[in-house]
Parts: sequence; structure tokens; C-alpha cells
Amino acid sequence: MIRLEKIAIRHGGQQIVSGIDTSLEAGKIHAVIGPNGAGKTTLLRALFGDLPLAEGRLTFGDNRLSAARTSGRALKAWRENFAYMPQDTAADIALSVLEVVVLGRLGRLSLHIDDETLDMAMMRLSQAGIAHLAGRDIASLSGGQRQMALFAQVLMREPRIMLLDEPVSALDLKHQVALLDLVRRETRANGWITMVVLHDLNLACQYADNLLVIANGTMKASGEPQSIVTPSLIAQTYGVEVEVLRDRRGQPVIQPLVAESL
Repeated sequence: MIRLEKIAIRHGGQQIVSGIDTSLEAGKIHAVIGPNGAGKTTLLRALFGDLPLAEGRLTFGDNRLSAARTSGRALKAWRENFAYMPQDTAADIALSVLEVVVLGRLGRLSLHIDDETLDMAMMRLSQAGIAHLAGRDIASLSGGQRQMALFAQVLMREPRIMLLDEPVSALDLKHQVALLDLVRRETRANGWITMVVLHDLNLACQYADNLLVIANGTMKASGEPQSIVTPSLIAQTYGVEVEVLRDRRGQPVIQPLVAESL
């Protein structure tokens, strides 16, 4: 479990996030939702140690980051537990897809890449459904294909904590479902802590064990989707009137209320 205690983050002289206080349990998907500029990516970057904490502390087992401990050995030890897939998947490098995935094992590689590592990389590419692209130049792929390749790299790292920033933004519906199904299987099978930023509220409600709703840099609500998602919460968070329906599993389905044309 990761404990976030009264986290505040400043960037560019401005307070971006404040007062975040929650726990992230292992074996569960924690989806972060909220409007543009709410602080979702900032929170992920701070969890990874890419942005220093202005206040509060993060605790994972014996590892801790705080406003006073955000660099050096403490940061290195903290990051060893993580795999982080950022929002920007641009790849201006002359590497094949297979080579990019192998780099997920960078800390364990030697001058000679053994067959076991190559087999694992191909297995991760197969899981992502893009083994046929292994020999392609990563820069030649579409945005969606790069997302799948970089997700295979994340899996290659075998992290204890997985941070995914809008991992399905460039994918069609079929591949969105395929990737998030894989996220759920790996999270549960390995007991990983997974935090994922999603803009599609219905995908978030379908796949999240725990929702973190962030707006204006603060957490407005957290909990199971079926317990916390209401028309009032969505209206307060996004400024949009919606109807919240239920699917056959009781999960929320969010339907915007569109004004009738005159």
C-alpha cells in the first residue's frame, strides 16, 4: 500500500495540488479522473518522484518521500518500485519496437542480451497484441501502436507500482478494452498497485476498483465508482449535467444530458 499524506505540489511558482490524503491498495486499479488542468498528471509525476513535494509525504513500505527527502538515495530507492508511462508517447529514436521493450529491463541488462530477456520481450509484445511489429522502427508506428509498445515496456519492468497517464488516449475502442483488460489482469495477478489517469469516465467506472476525483488541485471524492458517482458529483467536477445509469453489473454509465434543438 502507498500512503499519500496531505500532499501539496507546486510547479512554476504555482500551487497545482494540495491536501491529497489517501491510500492506494495493492492488487487494485486506482483511476484518477477530473477536468483538464486539474492536477492529475502532476500527481502522477510527484508519485514517481519527478516533481518534488511542497508539503506532506509518501510512504511505501520502508521507503518514504517527503518535502525534505526528494533526491539522492531516497529518490533512487523509491523509483526502483515504479514503472511510469507518461502521456507523451512521441519516440524520435532509431530503435526497433523489440529494442524499446527490452529497455524495460535496463537496470538488469548486460552487454549481451540473453534469450530469456528476448523471449520475455516477445511475450509482452504478444500480450499487447503487437508482436508482429517487433522489427519495426518505433518512430514509424502510429500513436496508438506506440502506446501499446510502451505499455509492453512497462510490463517488462515487472513493477510493484504502475503509473499510466492516459494510456488509451490514441486507441480505438477495441484496443482500449484490450489494454485495460491486460492492466486489470496483471494488476490482480501480481498484486501491483496501479494508478491510471483516464478521461473517458465510463471506462474509468468499468475498470477502476477505486476512483480518485480531482478538480482545482484538490480531491473531491474517492471510493468505488458505484458508491460515489452521482449526477451532482459530475456536475460539480465538470460543469456538465448528466444522467447516471447502471449497467447489468451495477456499474455507473454516464450519459450527458444534451439540450434539445429548437
